Amino acid sequence: MRCCRLSLFVNTPGHPQHQRHPPSKMAAGGSSGLPCPGLGNGNSNNNLGLGANGNGASSSSVSGPGPGGPGSNPLSAPSAGSSTASSPQAVGAGGGFGPVGAAAAAVLVYREPVYNWQATKTTVKERFAFLFNNEVLSDVHFLVGKGMGTQRIPAHRFLYSDEVQIGPETVMTTLYTAKKYAVPALEAHCVDFLKKNLRADNAFMLLTQARLFDEPQLASLCLENIDKNTSDAIGAEGFTDIDLDTLIAVLERDTLGIREIRLFNAVVRWAEAECQRQQLQATPENKRKVLGKALSLIRFPLMTIEEFAAGPAQSGILTDREVVSLFLHFTVNPKPRVEFIDRPRCCLRGKECSINRFQQVESRWGYSGTSDRIRFTVNRRIFVVGFGLYGSIHGPTDYQVNIQIIHTDSNTILGQNDTGFSCDGSSNTFRVMFKEPVEILPNVSYTACATLKGPDSHYGTKGLRKVIHESPTTGTKTCFTFCYAAGNNNGTSVEDGQVPEIIFYT
Repeated sequence: MRCCRLSLFVNTPGHPQHQRHPPSKMAAGGSSGLPCPGLGNGNSNNNLGLGANGNGASSSSVSGPGPGGPGSNPLSAPSAGSSTASSPQAVGAGGGFGPVGAAAAAVLVYREPVYNWQATKTTVKERFAFLFNNEVLSDVHFLVGKGMGTQRIPAHRFLYSDEVQIGPETVMTTLYTAKKYAVPALEAHCVDFLKKNLRADNAFMLLTQARLFDEPQLASLCLENIDKNTSDAIGAEGFTDIDLDTLIAVLERDTLGIREIRLFNAVVRWAEAECQRQQLQATPENKRKVLGKALSLIRFPLMTIEEFAAGPAQSGILTDREVVSLFLHFTVNPKPRVEFIDRPRCCLRGKECSINRFQQVESRWGYSGTSDRIRFTVNRRIFVVGFGLYGSIHGPTDYQVNIQIIHTDSNTILGQNDTGFSCDGSSNTFRVMFKEPVEILPNVSYTACATLKGPDSHYGTKGLRKVIHESPTTGTKTCFTFCYAAGNNNGTSVEDGQVPEIIFYT
C-alpha cells in the first residue's frame, strides 16, 4: 500500500507562522479537505480522515458534521510508536477548532510520497542488507579521509547480518571490533580465518596479535607452528617486529627446533631493529640494553666452542666475565657453573627412531685417538639426537667419547658432545646423545664421527650402503645412504667398523 506523509499547517490569530506537525494519527475535515488517492474519496464536502501508523498502513478515518455533533469522533489517542500534534488549540473532527479557534483558519494537507522499501524485501536478512551503507534509518555517521577526500559514511548501531567476508588486510581490525562490542560469533570467525591462514612466515605476527587480543588458543597454535618451523619463522620479516614480551615468551620454550647459534643471530637482528624503533644507535651496549631479560634466555652452553668463539664471544653483547666463564665451560672438566641455561631444547615430537647399518657383529676393534667416521645423506628432513656405539669385548667398561656431526662440504661442526658411556660387555649398542638435536636436511652430505678412549670393542660387519626406515604409524619412509669418509677414519667404512646406529626423530 502506498504511504503518504501528512503535514498540517494552521494559521490562527496570534500564530501567524506556519506550524508543521509530524506525521501522526489525527483527523482533519471541512470544506477545505483535499483528496489523497487511495485514502479518501476526494469530495469537496466530505470529511477527510487520515492516519499513519508505524508500518505505513492507513488508520481509522473520522467524519461528522461538526464538533460534538452526531457521529463526531475527537482526535483518538495515539497508538504505540505514533506522535500527536501539539498545537495551542485542540483540533477536532469536522473542521472545528474549538472556542479559541473561532476565527477563520486555513488548513493545508501536504503529501510527500515515501518509498516503502520494506515491502520489496521479503526477509529480515534482505532488509538489513538494504540498510548497509544507506542513509535510511542511519543513526550515526563516520567521516573517513582528509580534506577534499573526506567521505561521510552512514551506519547503524547494529550488525546488518551474520555473513562476513574477511581477508588478510581486514581480519585483525575485525577481530578488534568483535572483541570490543562482544560479538563472539564474529570473533570465532576471525580466529578460524587466522588458524586456516597460519604459516611459518606470519606465525610471529599472529602470535603478537593473539597475545594482544587475549586469544590463548590462537597463541598456542602459533607457538606450535614456531616450534616445528623455527628456522623459517625467525627468518621472516615479521620476527623483528614483535614486542619484547613475545620474544621472551618464545625464548623460554624448550621446544624450539633450531640450533642455538642461529637463534642468537636472530635475536641480534631483533635487537638492532628495536634500537632503531627506540631511536638508539645500534651499539653492543644498546643491544644488550634493549634485550634485557631475553639475553639470559639464550642457551650459550648448547653451542659448540667454535660457534661461540666465532659469534657471541666477539659480538660485544656479553661481558668479559661472561665470555671467560663460557669458554671455561666449554674446555674444562668438571665444568664450572655458568649464568646461562644449559638444558637442551627438545624440539622433537612423536616417537624416537633408529637405524642400524650392520647385519653382523664381530670382536676386537682398537682405538688410538683417531675418529671413526662415516658419511651419510637422507631423503627427508630429520633431527639426529645421538648414536649407538659398540662397547668393550672385555666385560663391563666405561668409555670416554666425543661425538660429532659435521657438514661435509663446509667442514662445519653442527653438533657435538664430550661425554662417556658404560657398557656391559655384550655386543649390543650403547646410546650416546648430543646436547641438542642436530637438524639434517635432505640430500646434503654429513659426516658422523665418534672418537673413543677405552679398550678394544665389538664392531659391525656386512654393512649396508642403503638403509630404509618405515614409520609403523604413518608409513613414511626415511632412506639413509652411507658412503666412505676419506682421510683418518680409524678403518671405519661402509662394510665394517664403528658408528653402527643413528638415533633420530622425523
